[in-house]
Amino acid sequence: MIDNKKIVVVMPAYNAEMTLEQTYKEIPFDIVDEVILTDDYSKDGTIDKAKQLGIKEIIKHDVNRGYGGNQKSCYNRALEIGADIVIMVHPDYQYTPKLIHSMAYVIANNVYPCVLASRILGKGALKGGMPIIKYIANRFLTTTQNILLRQKLSEYHTGFRAFSADVLRSINYNINSDDFIFDNQMLAQIFWEGYEIGEITCPTKYFDEASSINLKRSTIYGLGVLGVSLKYRLAKWGIYTSKIFTSNSKK
Repeated sequence: MIDNKKIVVVMPAYNAEMTLEQTYKEIPFDIVDEVILTDDYSKDGTIDKAKQLGIKEIIKHDVNRGYGGNQKSCYNRALEIGADIVIMVHPDYQYTPKLIHSMAYVIANNVYPCVLASRILGKGALKGGMPIIKYIANRFLTTTQNILLRQKLSEYHTGFRAFSADVLRSINYNINSDDFIFDNQMLAQIFWEGYEIGEITCPTKYFDEASSINLKRSTIYGLGVLGVSLKYRLAKWGIYTSKIFTSNSKK
C-alpha cells in the first residue's frame, strides 16, 4: 500500500510460462498488495507456473477471449477486491516491473490518475530491439492520434499502464473490443472523461518469447486505431454518436 491505497498488479497472460517467473520476481511487493493473473486459454503451463509462484488470484478463461477480453477480466476482478491503484504488467517480460514504484507513486500522490510507461521517451524502443517498421508505424499512429485527440502523448501503444480505481469506474471499458484495439479505446475514453495521462520513460525488450502480432493483425490494429481517433474527434464535434464515448461515472 501507499498511504492506505491498495495496489493491485494485473497480468493478462497467454502462453507466458517461459517468462512469467522472471516478470513476477521483479514485482515490488513492498507496495504491491495483490497480483491477479488472467489466463486467456493458454496452450502451455502458464497456470501451473502461476500456482508454483504462489499467485492466489488466478482467473482461467475457458475459451480465448482476446487481449481486450483478458484485460476486462483483470480490471473487473481488481475493482471487486477493492483496488485503489491498478497496474497492468505483461507477463512476457517485455517491460520491467521495477517501474511499478514510480508509476504507483505518481497516482497515489494525485499527480496523474493514469500513467503510461513509454518506450518512445528516450531511446528505449530502438535500443531494446523494436523493429524499425514497428517504430515508424508507432510514430505515425501516435502523431495522428495526438492531432485527432488533441493530446501530446509520446505513444499510445505501450502495454505497461497504471490507473486509479476512479478512472476505471468512470469509463465503460467493458463495452470495448475484445481485441488489441481495446487499449486505444480505453485511452480515448479516459481523455473523453477529462482525465490527464502522465508518462514515464521505459526500456523494453524484444526477444523470441515476448508477445507480438503479425503483419496482418498489425495492419488491422493500425486501421482500428485511426478509426477510434476519428470517431472520438467526430463525437467531440457532435456529429457522431459512439457507444464507447458515454460516461460510466458513478459520482
